[in-house]
Amino acid sequence: MDERRAVKVSKYLSKHLRHRPERIGLTLDEGGWVEIDALITAAAAHGFRFTREELDHVVATNDKRRFAIEGSRIRASQGHTVDVDVDLPAAMPPPYLYHGTVAGKLEAIRSEGLRPMERHDVHLSPDRETATRVGARHGRPVVLAVDAAAMHRDGHVFHVSANGVWLTQSVPPRYLRFSETR
Repeated sequence: MDERRAVKVSKYLSKHLRHRPERIGLTLDEGGWVEIDALITAAAAHGFRFTREELDHVVATNDKRRFAIEGSRIRASQGHTVDVDVDLPAAMPPPYLYHGTVAGKLEAIRSEGLRPMERHDVHLSPDRETATRVGARHGRPVVLAVDAAAMHRDGHVFHVSANGVWLTQSVPPRYLRFSETR
């Protein structure tokens, strides 16, 4: 499978497993899972054909490990805007986590902290390099450090997805270190 095709299939999966399953007639279960055969059939019925082999390739080679397969089912690992519970256990975060953004959002972040926006949780990266790549998707990146140890001590709950993305409900401004910009 060539890289362009893999990206196209990955984006299609993200759209329909994270945000718009109803658009192609899918219903995700409470954990975000759907039968793979139902996904492939629904996609074909709506003009986007891919094979099980292509799907397996995308899941196995996606550098962000966006998807998980369990038996005959698939789901997005995190990032849903539809109501699902991916049932991740609480986890002890490292002392610092990182968030990539752009300068234009800093004023709001300084006053409101990090909010999940349309997603279920705020997404945090385990290292500056990953956060830089995330921020760069929207322009010149700015990387903020999150004092995850202090948040955890103060009762904030963290989860880590199968692909290493750290999740929490919000990050109040007092836990952010704005000096971590690039």
